[in-house]
Amino acid sequence: MGHVVSKPSPYRLLQERLDRNVTGAPSSPAFTKILQLLYSAEEAEIARHIPPTPTALDKLAKKLGIPAPLLGEKLRAMAERGAMMDLKYQGTHYFALPPVVIGLFEFTFMRVHPDVPLDQLAPLFDEYAWGNSRFIESAFGASTQVGRALLRDEALPEGTLGDHSEVLDWERAAGIIEGASSISVSPCSCRHEADHLGKACDRPQRTCLTLDYAADYMVGIGAGERLSAQEALRVIEECEDAGMAHIADNVQRKVHYLCNCCGCCCGMIRAATTFELDHAIVTSNWVPVVDEAACTGCAKCVKACPLGAFVLVERENGETRRKLAVRDADLCIGCGVCHRSCAKDALRFERRPQRAYTPETIFDRVVSMAIERQKLGGLLFPDRDKLSHRAFGRVIDAIERSSPAKAALAIEPLNSAFLSTMVKAAKMTTGPIKEVMQ
Repeated sequence: MGHVVSKPSPYRLLQERLDRNVTGAPSSPAFTKILQLLYSAEEAEIARHIPPTPTALDKLAKKLGIPAPLLGEKLRAMAERGAMMDLKYQGTHYFALPPVVIGLFEFTFMRVHPDVPLDQLAPLFDEYAWGNSRFIESAFGASTQVGRALLRDEALPEGTLGDHSEVLDWERAAGIIEGASSISVSPCSCRHEADHLGKACDRPQRTCLTLDYAADYMVGIGAGERLSAQEALRVIEECEDAGMAHIADNVQRKVHYLCNCCGCCCGMIRAATTFELDHAIVTSNWVPVVDEAACTGCAKCVKACPLGAFVLVERENGETRRKLAVRDADLCIGCGVCHRSCAKDALRFERRPQRAYTPETIFDRVVSMAIERQKLGGLLFPDRDKLSHRAFGRVIDAIERSSPAKAALAIEPLNSAFLSTMVKAAKMTTGPIKEVMQ
């Protein structure tokens, strides 16, 4: 008597596809419900076949056996809800399956869409992210991250701002904005979600900036409002007045987002503070130093720091006891929010002894993340419907988990050469659209 083997649901298969992305998507009942709210069963079946890198519509239509006009209509409908990425370059439509972060979560909560039940999704995303550490660790549990902190200009030591060798444009919010060809602003997805949970703080919500091709994309799907550079700089000033930290895309070239974050709502900051993932955000190249002679122990920096990286300690000096601010080096991201809070000028910023690693392009960042998280097979060979992709993907999965491979990649010259080779391979999977991403 033969055994009846039940076919996995399209939602399970879609979750497995998303889990092969570099930031992962571990299975859970909450995540299954999220996918069921974002995709119909038919859409989930289609979405699980869409690679994470932009792929031309004609190529996808051929792969799925669906006429291009009909498939394009279905994929654009998903994109309107934030469940698919829809890009146009040189007259060709490209689609990509977004990761959970930065992707499904942000695209969902950066706007209000009549077909997206935000009141149902907010508690499900909250349970998925914070009910246990599995998802947060899959997204942020390695060295290379999606976001990095920027030091505020006002906190830079005098004389360094005009010295290009000291402070590069991609290290400054103003430099990034002034170098962008296109800018848009969207509601903060984290605070918007917190609104639906009844937990939002009173800080501004119109605070998430996207740049260049990402700005054009956000405006095109109705999730962003176009801004001039001067208007974007005013958003930055408003956020600094509200005590928010600048966190940008962790790349040097073509930064495509610049968030303004609070400690109570921001997912990246909460990852660092809730699950003690100290490196969930890459630090800026600056670090605050407390002048103990000037510090009065007023605790304003303690209250201001979005990561809780300052504490007051008692120090004895002979018969005198006084309180001083002390910085937690593991938690501090060098954002400079503390600087304005100190009325006694007891905080100064110095260059970190060792620069934080900032990948040059999105390709460099994604490949570096994939290598660290052992997701390289899923990145380079995403189509598990093809026998060749399954075979090569499994071979790479086995190799990168082996002890010899780990030992070899610990040697810097070998690691750098391997990274460069894999970046070239990743670019080949995207075709002409890679030009806007590098």
